[in-house]
Amino acid sequence: MANLKEIRGRISSISSTMQITSAMKMVSAAKLKKAQDAVVMLRPYSEKLQEIIENVSSTFDKEKLSMYAQRREVKRVLFLAITSNRGLAGAFNSSVIKEISAQYQQHVGLDIEVLTIGKKAFDAFKSTKKIYDNHSDIYDSLTFESVAHVVENVMRDFRQGFFDEVYLVYNKFINAATQEVQTEKLLPIAMPKKKNSNRIETDYIFEPNRKEILDTLIPKSIKTQVYKAILDSIASEHGARMTAMHKATDNAQALKSDLVIFYNKARQAAITNEILEIVSGAEALKNS
Repeated sequence: MANLKEIRGRISSISSTMQITSAMKMVSAAKLKKAQDAVVMLRPYSEKLQEIIENVSSTFDKEKLSMYAQRREVKRVLFLAITSNRGLAGAFNSSVIKEISAQYQQHVGLDIEVLTIGKKAFDAFKSTKKIYDNHSDIYDSLTFESVAHVVENVMRDFRQGFFDEVYLVYNKFINAATQEVQTEKLLPIAMPKKKNSNRIETDYIFEPNRKEILDTLIPKSIKTQVYKAILDSIASEHGARMTAMHKATDNAQALKSDLVIFYNKARQAAITNEILEIVSGAEALKNS
């Protein structure tokens, strides 16, 4: 049985851990609101951009419309793995890593590379997977321009035929307690389909012309898709960490309560033994 000093030390250690996990929970809760607002504000823009592309491209041959829509025999595949730079977020990072590993099993025989955004993905794949590039530092000053620079390199390699398909793997933000791993095809793009064939078509006048408009909008849409995925991942990270730290705090509180009960019982047993020793000593002196 552990002595009372050891039990007190464990109680003190657990109390310190509770303070840390509780503080981390509050920090993540504060950051979550800002991250969630960023995702919510970007989604309408992304959806409207897709709607414009749909309207402009409605009369074109989709694969002849853009070099980013052309399909070819798949030999080389690139995965953009979006994780975080820090841990202590439950299964947030491991779920993306497991999904990438599962995709490897589904693409047996193909040349596969991984572009990592987040140190956790880079650390997981640097010794077992072929790393195309690492941009874990993008979180230091995240802007649309910094993401666009990364995506432009990917788009260039796709145009030049270095990759035949490009996929995004990230955690989509549902709510603070729920995140879903998503695998989305980034390239070649899937041109939007009309959702309502009965709606009234508007005869727009396009300036300069449809082709030039799409040549501008499609690359911007691809960059926006990656930027939105990163914002989703950030919001998911804070939600996952808040949930994980909440559970950790509850578990620490339960463990502390059990240790306090155990400590009180051990202390009571020690006092009882001391009383018995005193009584036994007194009886021995009386009989001597």
